[in-house]
Amino acid sequence: QVQLVESGGGLVQPGGSLRLSCAASGFSLPYNTIGWFRQVPGKEREGISCSSRDGSTTYADSVKGRFTISRDVAKKTVYLQMNTLKFEDTAIYYCGRRGPYGDGCPLSPKSVDYWGQGTQVTVSS
Repeated sequence: QVQLVESGGGLVQPGGSLRLSCAASGFSLPYNTIGWFRQVPGKEREGISCSSRDGSTTYADSVKGRFTISRDVAKKTVYLQMNTLKFEDTAIYYCGRRGPYGDGCPLSPKSVDYWGQGTQVTVSS
């Protein structure tokens, strides 16, 4: 049974940092592309970072230079290190696995076959 479980969200001040985790189970992480997405009420879910099975990574312009995606195969976990957080980073953050169609990064929400439940990130002073 494929499962993705996010954790690590919370309340942080502008300029602060958080590290999100996406724990994967039920499939082999090294052979799969995983993406991080975020969504705010009334807007579509947007892809912000992706880690492909060949080791390549991509970032949305809005987070480039501030966020870093990585994976720990032994722990079956994909991380999103978020630095220099801004008010506009406030959202629910999701991780998703690329489905059987297509390959690599970037990863569109339409190409995801399994989602985690999400974790709330709030940037506020």
